[in-house]
Amino acid sequence: MAHTEHKYKVTVQWTGNRGTGTSGYRDYDRDHTIEAAGKPAIAGSSDPAFRGDRTRWNPEELLVASVSACHKLWYLHLCADAGIAVLAYVDEAQGTMIDGGHEPGRFSEVVLHPRVTIRAGDDAGLAAQLHHTAHEKCYVANSVSFPIRCEAVIEVASAA
Repeated sequence: MAHTEHKYKVTVQWTGNRGTGTSGYRDYDRDHTIEAAGKPAIAGSSDPAFRGDRTRWNPEELLVASVSACHKLWYLHLCADAGIAVLAYVDEAQGTMIDGGHEPGRFSEVVLHPRVTIRAGDDAGLAAQLHHTAHEKCYVANSVSFPIRCEAVIEVASAA
């Protein structure tokens, strides 16, 4: 099978110059916008622990969101192919980052906590198993160097 290359273009523009640029560590804001053609801008900053604005998305949250969203999209695809109707899906994903002090910081893990509701009569065992396959196929999971765990809960909707 031939490989297909996909390219993604975003613009990240720093908006935190208070007038003196980066004249000192405390003299500028970490604010920025993330944009892509035809999409609303995302207001970004750094984590508040690093002098960021807590009302804006930080790169670490966006990374955890990317892992979660990619897993979910593959999972829904696999369930549709397997004849399992997912009626609801919510994931309260959590990432852990270690600030290395003198070493570079890094993520040590991301844990996904998807709560999935499937149609009454569908195979809950297969629905649970498909999380493993979704993880294997997830482009983002295959691109990061930290472990990703999935602690899924499958609920079956009551028959109406």
